[in-house]
Amino acid sequence: MTSEGWGTPPVEPISQHYIVCGGNALAHRLALELVELYDVPVVVLVPDRTRDHAPRIEQLEGVAAVVEYSSVTDEALRAVRVETARGIAFVDGDDQGNIHAALSAQGHNPGIRIVLRMFNQRLGSNIERLLRNGTALSGSATAAPAFADAALSRPNSVQVGDRFLHIAYDDDIHSDRLCIVADRIDPQDLGRIRLLPEQEGDSASYVRLAREFGDDGPIRSGAAARLAAGTVGPDPEPGGTAALQSLPSEPAVRIAWWRRLRWRLLDTLRFFTSARLRLVLITALVAVLLAFGLLWHLNGNFAWTFYTSLLDLAGAAQPDQPGGGDGSGTGGTWQRVAQVVITFCGITFAPVATAIMVEVLASGRRGQPRNPGVGTRDHVVVVGLGNVGTRVVSRLHGLGVPVVGLESDPQARGISAVRALGVPVVVDDGPLAEQLRRARLKHSRAVVAVSGDDATNLEAALEARAVRPDVRVVLRLFDDSFASHVYATLDNVASRSTSYLAAPAFAAALMGREVLGTLSVFRHVLLVAELTAELGSGLIGLNRHDLEDQGGLRVLAVRLARNPQLYHWRYADRTRALEPGDSVVVAATRSGLARLNTTLTADS
Repeated sequence: MTSEGWGTPPVEPISQHYIVCGGNALAHRLALELVELYDVPVVVLVPDRTRDHAPRIEQLEGVAAVVEYSSVTDEALRAVRVETARGIAFVDGDDQGNIHAALSAQGHNPGIRIVLRMFNQRLGSNIERLLRNGTALSGSATAAPAFADAALSRPNSVQVGDRFLHIAYDDDIHSDRLCIVADRIDPQDLGRIRLLPEQEGDSASYVRLAREFGDDGPIRSGAAARLAAGTVGPDPEPGGTAALQSLPSEPAVRIAWWRRLRWRLLDTLRFFTSARLRLVLITALVAVLLAFGLLWHLNGNFAWTFYTSLLDLAGAAQPDQPGGGDGSGTGGTWQRVAQVVITFCGITFAPVATAIMVEVLASGRRGQPRNPGVGTRDHVVVVGLGNVGTRVVSRLHGLGVPVVGLESDPQARGISAVRALGVPVVVDDGPLAEQLRRARLKHSRAVVAVSGDDATNLEAALEARAVRPDVRVVLRLFDDSFASHVYATLDNVASRSTSYLAAPAFAAALMGREVLGTLSVFRHVLLVAELTAELGSGLIGLNRHDLEDQGGLRVLAVRLARNPQLYHWRYADRTRALEPGDSVVVAATRSGLARLNTTLTADS
């Protein structure tokens, strides 16, 4: 690998190469993906070769050159030979900067393939119309579902048509699974996992399933379940099995409906009122309910009591007149007391309602981050409100799951996004243990640590475990070795890498492949992609055998050109050649999709 000086173009002229602009973790993973799996020449443009992941990028074998420029200018693009490149990816900087750089690259090379990272997906969709051969992806949007679903201990899913594909393990595997995606699974040794193992053919798995569903009853647990799931050989190696299955709807969140309703009501109340106003409202409401109960007890007529109480609240009830000589009146002393209490509470509600309106509309309460209240229960604590953290909070909130954000940097842009959702957030640069305490960790269901620093995320996990040994922990970790040690040491923990989840989608997009989503098998990634047989694509004339024989790939469904709305799942005809306009949905490993792309490129 050649390391170039500041602003200096590659020593040797280069063409038909791919350019990665950025020095972050995603740029690192993407460059590694391109040189190792796609075997293409790569030039990396970094803002500072001494910071972030730039030193690691320089150590990658196969990278043709690393060029340093503080920003992606026309001079920088000329330095990396953009005019002769096949593709360029912008994976660093903000949305505005990436848009400007993408349009500049298109001006230098109208036919270049452009992939740019965009946090604002709506803006990205609009920008795609300005690019002749480009696409906009969000790394955080690609990775966030895996973190959110791991926190909820539910399978991550990818939508294909009207189905949701997800990964099931061992005893959760059903007989109608689409395919086996992994075996030899050992959480203590993630290196043993084998993705998309060799398949014996469809008939072998059906024979085993017929044996298990015969007179002896349903599939048994343990080794028998793994055998029925389709692992190779009658005596599979120790370890679990994972399979790809489909559901008619997204996997449900396991939270009781009454808990969600309670959270929504409390959250709404906390949003519109301060602690003092809530105290006044709750006290008045309790007093009204007690007085109502007393009136009902004295009169024995619920309808009349309800009617009288409403008039008292409005200040329109007739006072109880004195009666006989004892002065007891028609209702007695206790009725008078109850009516007075209700009337005075009704008088209180009017100014309190006015105060709420003034506070919300005039004082800009929506602009102030809120701390979690004492009623916060069964929530998820998200540590770090960067791009990924903001996406995780948004997804959890959209699912109706109570969530609390935690951020040490008061200038983090994710705070405003969380604030707009009305989600409580703790903003403090003090000790992490104190921040977690304020986030009511003791009453939480999970902690998701997604800051940009592995050490900070591990510290959050250890601090959380010190307070709640049984709490579910999900970590964002870049280093695979580090993650393996975490798996081997901590129980009830999940680890994900944002760049590892997003890089395959960016690499495939550079090669012109559409990745519908990524599925996590522990730290490993399975890609779900849709390939269309177009003229010149190399897919025309291939059948299922041709696609799957290369390894690392399974055909899940076929869409025929004559009826593109219909997905033929587990398409039976393995010898039918693809015709122009046909599409196939595949599950593939990173290497499997890369091999297919190399083959199709060579054929075309």
